[in-house]
Parts: sequence; structure tokens; C-alpha cells
Amino acid sequence: MLKGKSLLWIVFIPIFIALFIFSSTNVFAAPDEAPIYYGWLSLLPALVAIGLCFLTKQVLPSLIIGVFVGATITQGWNPLVGFTHTLGILVENLTDSWNATIILFDFVIGGLIGLLFLGGGVYAFAEAMMKKLHNAKWGQVAAYILGAVIFFDDYANTATVGNSFRPVTDKLRISREKFSYIVDATAAPVATLALVSTWVGYEVGLIKDALKAAGSTLAPYTVFLESLPLKFYSIFALVLMAMIVFSGRDFGPMLIAERRARTTGKVFADGARPLSGGIVLRVKEGISYKISNMVVPMVSLIGITLFSIWYTGGGAEVPFGKAIQNADAATSLLWGSMGAVLITIIYFALQRLANLGEMMDSFLEGAKMMVLANLILLSAWSMGDITKSMEAGPFVVNLVEGAPLFIIPVGMFLASCLVSFAMGTSWGTMAIGIPIAVPLGIALGIHPAIMTSTVLTGAIFGDHCSPISDTTVMSSMFSGSDHMDHVNTQIPYAILAGVTAAIGYLLMAFTGFNFWYWGISWVVGFVVLWIALNYLSNRSARALGITPTKDFWKSQQE
Repeated sequence: MLKGKSLLWIVFIPIFIALFIFSSTNVFAAPDEAPIYYGWLSLLPALVAIGLCFLTKQVLPSLIIGVFVGATITQGWNPLVGFTHTLGILVENLTDSWNATIILFDFVIGGLIGLLFLGGGVYAFAEAMMKKLHNAKWGQVAAYILGAVIFFDDYANTATVGNSFRPVTDKLRISREKFSYIVDATAAPVATLALVSTWVGYEVGLIKDALKAAGSTLAPYTVFLESLPLKFYSIFALVLMAMIVFSGRDFGPMLIAERRARTTGKVFADGARPLSGGIVLRVKEGISYKISNMVVPMVSLIGITLFSIWYTGGGAEVPFGKAIQNADAATSLLWGSMGAVLITIIYFALQRLANLGEMMDSFLEGAKMMVLANLILLSAWSMGDITKSMEAGPFVVNLVEGAPLFIIPVGMFLASCLVSFAMGTSWGTMAIGIPIAVPLGIALGIHPAIMTSTVLTGAIFGDHCSPISDTTVMSSMFSGSDHMDHVNTQIPYAILAGVTAAIGYLLMAFTGFNFWYWGISWVVGFVVLWIALNYLSNRSARALGITPTKDFWKSQQE
């Protein structure tokens, strides 16, 4: 059987040769004559990147090849110019102020992790949690609850939950695949449902512009509030996770991962490549483990980040909720992580736990863990840029506009799912979909909250499970999971929640798009999720030669 690297070259070399032949024979127009409308071709870079990710499990080269394909197409199909343009796109994303801030934040968080291990706080926290959390079930419940509590920003969520609970879930024999799923599914889905978060200002701003363009006098924030119970994917993704965590049921590749972890203690699959790059952090010998060496840094991280979010959003000059909405999330995260590092160094120095040289060595070792993850993140942003420049999003969304009336909402939802999966960006999908969905809905007599919700929650689907999504990458990063193992085990759950959400929007159509009938979609959706979870988990267990009795599922929680 062909290995991942062999598949990579078998796919890459024909693409390069074909593009070279096309350019040298002048089959395609020169860059300045290239058509603006790419049509289905606009999806090719994302399809190549995502396909190679699943075929080879080599995320970084797959993404770069995808960017290269897109860059070559936009440069008149000249692979040599496409190569230089690919490098230009990577540099542009690296020098973008938001991206650079997030990359620096990741390195600083990695350094903080190194310090936490040095001081033994990670082990002390794990031991303390083990006294409270006696089995895998309650370890997952605790991580789920913490993920719901850190609602103000998805990046802060992944960093906090991933770093604090990773040693706990390891001791409880919870697979890294399951842990990264919990981290990922409580990041963007929670942030987009919160009344106050770094997402709200962006979403309300898009709604405001769309309503204005449609000539509507409705209040943007009111439409946003009315859309919350209609964000079916976000709601059903969280409900499905709760069902899984409390019942102990899993299906598909996740069940295989959980059985491996419970029976062998292996939290990784054989051959897995965690985004930590294989770096092992060590505690300093000869010191007593203190839980405060974990709690003080993490409380500092959350506290300073929250203060920074409030401050960068306007501080005391505006209402608290408005300040959170207007915040500079990237800068706030960097301030929070750097402040936590400085407090940790001072706190350790006061204890005489280690000298400055030892602390800096640990900081650098932790930062090194983030190199591969940040390269993948940079490539994912570049992929989003190239698909955006080829107008992939508008192409997909425009396919829905001519559909029958009852198909419009569910069509916009599915289009948003596809765009976000292909582009790896929820905010980019929202920026594409909202200006089209809201005026279209108003013209057809569909409540604006319904059309708004289809885009806002459909955008979360790709953000949640696409291998090129920044949040998915960061969930793998902070959970210490192999990225493609995380994606492969999470996608079946995302698809189940997505199908259930589509059913919810179809039910809204059958009720005549009555906004107040969303409760029917909730009830039907919860029933569908529970029946599907039981059926799929039992079927997966039988496929593994296991009789799916109540005792078996109970054993999965121990």
C-alpha cells in the first residue's frame, strides 16, 4: 500500500507538469487577461488541499500545495509565477498585524506551558482534579463545563481548556482525539451563542450593513438576538456533545480512539504526530508540586485577557457589553499571555523555585512546540486568502439564490457550511453570506433572523471541523493532538449535527417560516440526535466485535 509521502508526490508531480504544459502552450490567458469569474474552478485549491490532507495526513505540505495550485491558476496557469506568488501570499499573511499577533500569542502560550511544567503546577493540578474527577465521564464533563464558561473568545477558550485539562484527561485515559473534540466544540459554537463575546460586534456590524442595503428599519442587535435560538448547528453541536459525554457513547473512529485509550492507556494512536512536534517538557527535580503554580498563571491569563478585552474595546468610556464587542481580541490575547508569563516568572522567583536561566530554557522549550502548528496556521490563512481572491464563497452562495422558496434557508445554511469548510474561516464566510442572505430573505418575506442564523451557524460548521480552519488547528495545538486524527474523529459528529440543523431549517419552512416555531425544530432535533447517536454507536460497537450493552457503555465512562 502506498504511504502518505508516496501519495503526496504522485499527486503533486502530475499537477506541476500539467500546469507547466498549460502555461508553455499558451492554452490559458496571461495573468492580466485572466477572467475574473472562476466558477467551479474557484473550489479547486481547497479541494486539493483538503483531499491531500486526508490522503497523506501531511497537513503542512498539503496546504502549501493547495495555495500553490490557486496561485498558479490566478497567475495565468504559469507554475513558476505561481510559485513566487505563493511565497508572496505566505509573506503577506505573516506580516498581517492580526496574524502576526496570533502567532506571537501562540509562541508565548507555548512558553507559558513550559513554565507550568517546570514548576510542577501541571502535575499538582492534575492530582487535585483526580481526587474530584474519579473517572473519564466526569473528566469530560468538567472540560465541557469549563469550555462553556470561557465564552468570551474562541481562541482564549482553546488555550485555557486545552492547557489546563490536558494532563487531567491523560491520567483519566481519555484519548487526545476526544479531548480535542471537546475543546473544539466548545470554542466557536459557544462564542457565537454568547450575548457578550468578541464575535458579537462583528456579527451585528454585518447585520446592520445588510439591513441598510435592503432598506429595512429593523434594529441590528434585535435581529442578532432573535437569531440566537435559530443557530441550529451551534446548538445541536453542543447538545450532541453533552449526550456523548453523559452517556459514554461514541461512534465511528472516535469509538476506536476511546477504546484504545481506555484499554491500553495510549492517548495517541500509533504513528500520531501531535502538533507539539514531539517535544517533551519536564518538571524540575527536587521540588514539591504546588497547585498554585498552575492556578496563579492560569488565573492571570484569564484575568489579564478579560481586562485587555474590556480596555481595547473602549474601557470605561462605553458600556461593558459594547466594550467586549469592540475589543481587539488578538492584542488582548497577547497582552494576557505575556502578562501571565511575567507574573509566573516573578511568582517562581519569589519561591526560589528556579533561576532566570532555567525559566528561560523552559520558556523556549515550550515555545518550540508551537513551530509546526504556527506554520500550519499560516498556511491555512493563506489558503483562505487564495480561495477568497478566486471568489469561491460568492460562487457557492449564488448557487442557492434561484432555488424554490422552501429550500432557500436550508440552502443558505448548506452553502455556508461548504464555504466555511473550503475556506477554513467562519468570519470570512459570514462576510460573504450575510450581505446576500438578509436582503434575499426580506425580498422573499422570510424573517431576517432566520436568514441571518443560517449563515452565522453554517459558518461555524467549517470553523469546527475543516482541517484548514484556524480554530481546528489551534484546538489540535493546545490539546496536543495529531491534527488529522482530530479532524477524522470529529467530522462524523459535525456532520450529524449539521444534518440535524438542516432538518431544523426544513421544519421552519414547513411552518411557513414562522419565527416563533423554532421550538419545534429544537425538540425534533434533540430526538433525532439521541436516536442517531444510539443507532450509530451500537452499530460501531458491533463492527468492532463488541456487544453494545448498557454495561459496555457504562465501562466507557470509567
